[in-house]
Parts: sequence; structure tokens; C-alpha cells
Amino acid sequence: MSTENLASYSQEPEKSGLFNRFLAGVEWLGNLLPHPITLFAGFCLAVIAISGIAGFFELSVADPRPIGAPGREVDGIIEVVSLVNAEGLQRIVGGLVTNFTGFAPLGTVLVALLGVAVAERSGLLSTAMRALVMDASPRMVTVTVVFAGIISNTASELGYVVLIPLAAMIFHSLGRHPLAGLAAAFAGVSGGYSANLLLGTIDPLLAGITTPAAQMIDPTYVVGPEANYYFMFVSTFLIAILGA
Repeated sequence: MSTENLASYSQEPEKSGLFNRFLAGVEWLGNLLPHPITLFAGFCLAVIAISGIAGFFELSVADPRPIGAPGREVDGIIEVVSLVNAEGLQRIVGGLVTNFTGFAPLGTVLVALLGVAVAERSGLLSTAMRALVMDASPRMVTVTVVFAGIISNTASELGYVVLIPLAAMIFHSLGRHPLAGLAAAFAGVSGGYSANLLLGTIDPLLAGITTPAAQMIDPTYVVGPEANYYFMFVSTFLIAILGA
């Protein structure tokens, strides 16, 4: 065995060890993240504490909305409302229902979720996804898997549950490494999230959040769920080609 081969052989365990330690570090950092409910509760407490501090120092800012806009004060100043006193507690408790029902995209998202739930539980979406991938030619199977992963976000996490293991099985049946199929499907599902040929449940949600922000400048401006459709449409094919 030559000296170069001995050197490369001796370096392989070290590289493998460094990479494994890196993955272990990423896993350790990921495990430090608390449960989403805990994060939500922590952010709520942080907002209450920050409002108390800002209210104590009487912080304020100029209202960017034009004169006469709904909700704009006469003096054009937005003052911080403290939530750590009795009035703040009453504001929190009294606004629980209205904060939920007044959320702009709530109705649209609930209706969309009902339709997606029926299509998913009836097997329509999973059957359509399987048919799209299974009928693909061997030359186009990679592009088809990535493309199916991109459009799977219409049904939320269906791509993770159905498409990723299915792609690994298809690649194995074609004599390819199943991890390649798994990676292609994962790239499409994760990397292509929000890019789609159809409007998903996240589009009305983003539109409902963006509209009040835009109305701070123009009270008549309305952002529709289809605002990003051209970008979504082009991104679907672009990501499918790049991912393949």
C-alpha cells in the first residue's frame, strides 16, 4: 500500500468522526428547543413584560397611517398599552374571543382546511400523488418526484408521510439507491414549500396578515390570496428543474 493510500485511509476515520460530531451537535441544539406550546406561552409572557417596561417609560411612536384612517388617534401618536396592571389584565381577558374571531384569514383558512381534510381522508390526494409518481418514466422519475413534493404542500404534511417513503421504494425498484429518492422527495417537499400550481391554505393566511399591515399606509388596499401566484407558478417548475 502506498504512502498516499495510507494517509487517506488514516484521515477517513477522523473526517467521519468530525462529521458525526457535527451531526450530534446539530441534534443536541435541536433538542434544546422547547415544545411549540411552550414557545407560544413564553412569547406571550415576553410581550406582557415588554409592554410593562415600555409603558413604564411612556414610549410612543408616530402613527404612519394617513389622517382620517380608521383607528388613528387625533394627535397621530401610538402609545404603548401596559398589560401588567389591572387594566391590561382586563384587556387580555376581554379581548380573548374578539382576537380569535377578528383574525382576518380565519374563516377562509377554516373552509380551506375542511376541503383539504375531506380530500385527504377520502384518499383523493394520496391516490393522485401515487399515480403521478408511479406512472412516471424512469428518465423523468427524479423530476416527477421533486415536482410532486412541491405540489404536495396543498395538503399540508402529506408529502412527508406519503411521498418520501414512496420515492425511496420507486428508486429501489429502478435499481437506484433509495436514499437518492428519499433526498429528491425531501428536497421537493421542504425546499418547494409554498410554491405550487394551486392556492394552498397558507395563501389566505398570509393575505389576511398582510392586508392590515398594508392598510396602515393605504386604508383601501386589499391583498388577495392570489397575490403571489405568478411567483408560485414559476417557482414550481424552476425548483423542480433545479432539484432534479
